[in-house]
Amino acid sequence: MRLLLTLFGLLLYLALASAEHTSNWAVLVCTSRFWFNYRHLANVLSLYRTVKRLGIPDSQIILMLPDDMACNPRNAFPGTVYNNADRALDLYGDNIEVDYRGYEVTVENFIRLLTDRVGEEMPRSKRLLTDDRSNILVYMTGHGGNEFLKFQDAEEISAFDLADAFEQMWEKKRYHEMLFMIDTCQANTMYSKIYSPNIISTGSSEIDQSSYSHHADNDVGVAVIDRYTYYNLDFLETHVREPSSKMTLGDLFDSYDEAKIHSHPGIRLVMDFFGNVQNVEVENGAFWPDDLPDLASRYWHIYTRVLSLHFSKNRNTEKETRSSHGKN
Repeated sequence: MRLLLTLFGLLLYLALASAEHTSNWAVLVCTSRFWFNYRHLANVLSLYRTVKRLGIPDSQIILMLPDDMACNPRNAFPGTVYNNADRALDLYGDNIEVDYRGYEVTVENFIRLLTDRVGEEMPRSKRLLTDDRSNILVYMTGHGGNEFLKFQDAEEISAFDLADAFEQMWEKKRYHEMLFMIDTCQANTMYSKIYSPNIISTGSSEIDQSSYSHHADNDVGVAVIDRYTYYNLDFLETHVREPSSKMTLGDLFDSYDEAKIHSHPGIRLVMDFFGNVQNVEVENGAFWPDDLPDLASRYWHIYTRVLSLHFSKNRNTEKETRSSHGKN
């Protein structure tokens, strides 16, 4: 019996080791500059604040901002960026870490970041240091169209470019699972060419549809957030309050108003992407985790299969023994 328990423990460990990821990363990209695109930068900073709140450290967040709205001379509230007309929360704050800024935000740099095709001189803060056990949230916002997204009104990344970059990441074992979110006009066309495994995609609008802003701040003078991002944030701030949340991506997608937001549904734990991974260290020789009963029930079919094979072997041995005694 002790042998069976040991074997079950080993199988349980192997099953967990093969199924779980070890780190969460976020790549948050605004592709628009100029003051009238204030909302796009606010979109990204809103997601930045959320993933940090849920535990992903700055060392595992790549933030790309092509413009600095906080220091824009048109800003009536210098040094701040808001995503709501009530201006209750300054998204810029005093602890923001921008990794790519201004004219560093290009299609080439974005693809090099994803595929790790950068020089040795590139600092760690500008590199996506993921592996085959990393879950990655890739969020993009800006102006786009059918199968393209504009970068600073100067160049475009196509759905084919994006799909090929993700495939290179998969071939180079740079992710375990990926959540791709995009807020732009005709957003869903940007993931229509993705052919790599383990990628869940969702967007703000279907082909021939626009992506709309949610509301404007009269004192700021422009729209401060887009609708798709607003509703995602509303769900995350309301229902995902801590890293232990069990809300799924299915719950997130079900919260969408399909009359305004069109998305690709999927079911995954939201914290697989938005929060920090809680690693457990074994101390004082303790082997069994506190939640062993839950884990055991989850992998009970493995245990019953082991028992079945064990007793089947015992029965065959007994039959052979009786048969040999009869011959004697």
